[in-house]
Formats: sequence, structure tokens, C-alpha cells
Amino acid sequence: MSTPIIQNLEKLLDGPRDGALLRYALGNEWLKAGEPRQAAACFRAAVDRDPGYSAAWKLLGKSLTEAGDPAAALDAYRQGIAVATDKGDVQAAKEMGVFVRRLEKQLAGPG
Repeated sequence: MSTPIIQNLEKLLDGPRDGALLRYALGNEWLKAGEPRQAAACFRAAVDRDPGYSAAWKLLGKSLTEAGDPAAALDAYRQGIAVATDKGDVQAAKEMGVFVRRLEKQLAGPG
């Protein structure tokens, strides 16, 4: 469900202000609105525009997890960890590492 904030952000798409930060903000709003697939598309666009955007990688993983795609979420988190590590963003790398371990356990199943 679109909100006024989402509508305002979408008006800026493909304009002079369009970029990784705008796509990240829009993804964040879609995530808050309970639309993880829409959010994932925005976060994917953010990392396409700025592959070094570790926060976008983290929320891409989160949105894919919420959308029911744990394999894609794992891939996003792993890429995000590599980006964060390269940038020296230790906290983001640690957080994504926790999410990776949770997803790996989930995918391994009981036992």
C-alpha cells in the first residue's frame, strides 16, 4: 500500500535527484509499509547505483528475507559483508554476519 511519503519519493525517480540514497529511502518506506518485494526492488536499484552502499545491502537482505526468498537474502548479505569489510564498516559486517548465520540455520532445517 502506497503512502504519501512513497508517492512523494516516487515523483523524484528518474529526475536529477535520483540516485542510491533516493532508492534506499524509497525502499525503507516500502519496507515500513509491509511491501518487502517493492522494497527489495528499490534496494537492488540502490546497490546497482552504488555497489559500496553497505546499508542498502543490509536492507536488501532484510527485505528479501521478509519476502520469503532466503537464498537471495543470503546472497545479498554476503555481498554486503564483503562491501562493509572493504569499507571498514565493521558494525554493518557483524550485523549482516548474524543474519547470515540465522538464515543458514533456517535453510539447514531441523537436526
